[in-house]
Amino acid sequence: MDDVLRLLMAGARLAAQPGVTGQELDRVVDRLLLRDPAVDSHGHAQEVLLELLPVLWEGGWQPADLTHVVRRKVSARAGRLVGAVITGQAAAADAAGRAPRAWTAQLAELDGPARTVAGWWRAEQIAPAAAWRDVLRVVGLLRGLPRLEQLLPPPSGWSAAVLADSGWEEAVDARALSRIRGLLAKAESTEFEAEAESLTAKAQELMARHAIDTAMLGRRAGAPAGAGQVQARRLHLDDPHAEAKAAIVQAAGSANGVRVVLLPAFGIATLVGMPGDLDVVDLLVTSLLLQSGRALADAVPLAGPRGRSTAYRRGFLYSYAQRIEERLTAARDSARREATATYGSDLAPVLAGRQAAVDRAVEELFPSVRRRSGRTVDPAGWHAGRRAADAADLGTSRSAPLSSG
Repeated sequence: MDDVLRLLMAGARLAAQPGVTGQELDRVVDRLLLRDPAVDSHGHAQEVLLELLPVLWEGGWQPADLTHVVRRKVSARAGRLVGAVITGQAAAADAAGRAPRAWTAQLAELDGPARTVAGWWRAEQIAPAAAWRDVLRVVGLLRGLPRLEQLLPPPSGWSAAVLADSGWEEAVDARALSRIRGLLAKAESTEFEAEAESLTAKAQELMARHAIDTAMLGRRAGAPAGAGQVQARRLHLDDPHAEAKAAIVQAAGSANGVRVVLLPAFGIATLVGMPGDLDVVDLLVTSLLLQSGRALADAVPLAGPRGRSTAYRRGFLYSYAQRIEERLTAARDSARREATATYGSDLAPVLAGRQAAVDRAVEELFPSVRRRSGRTVDPAGWHAGRRAADAADLGTSRSAPLSSG
């Protein structure tokens, strides 16, 4: 085995050990610098990473998952390193013409100038020692990742049939979704509260009507409720307080017929539900995280020194999530009552059938899922979070609220 490759693998094993110090890792880095000061000039690190990627794809990981976990566990710069290697592999494998659309959409987010480890180093313009440290940490992390649930076919399972069946536009009204997304974007960017309320209310009206109409159209077409429609996707949560932010995801999911399963060690939430409901929750979570972040920033100065504590901030977010879920659940129940006036007694069994299909999918994907216990929080932050959630812009007074689908 080449000396550089031997050092690389030894350094990766060392980097993966809990509590390893920078001084310990630098002993390997110094030896790598003597043998390859130009950082992977012979492509050994590139080769190792390219060998790891197929194993990870078969283990349920997707491109966005890997870049997220590397950013979270190592650094944003290291995330760009793994993104460069993924992009290079995808180009060589013609992923653009072979992969499901959900996969190619993730690749598009990674697109950058680099395609190799050496190219990444040149693009980052960092010292060789810093680059080798990143390489060792990334390889060490990726070699130790656990298997995840397989939500998309890996490259070994790509086929013409998979590609033809991968378009979400076929299951979701893209025009309605585009209008909802545009309304929420305007609501988040406007400085005028009344305008934001009006835009959000209109978006929620479209959400509710689209979800219920989609369910009833399927029923009238003779399809069993939820048959073959349930999907799962991952949502990535950044620190700080990723697990508390996940409670906001749970609140939006619970009120909209979407089950949420959290992988807290990696800041990953898996959403399971009907395609349209997943899109609604995704959009709603983005808006609520923005609103909660602004509300927390406003609350911290008022709380004094206490507001700077982790317990206060975590308590704020958990409380915000609980109160938001209460409001969204009330809105869902109101939407169902209004929809029943249109669809009559046919609506309830259709919605129940869809929820049962979602629950079955969760049981199949996560047979040993369990509920997590609560976390220690600051009571002042808890009450401040509820007050902020009460003030959150849901637009429920002006329009039909969110349905559960």
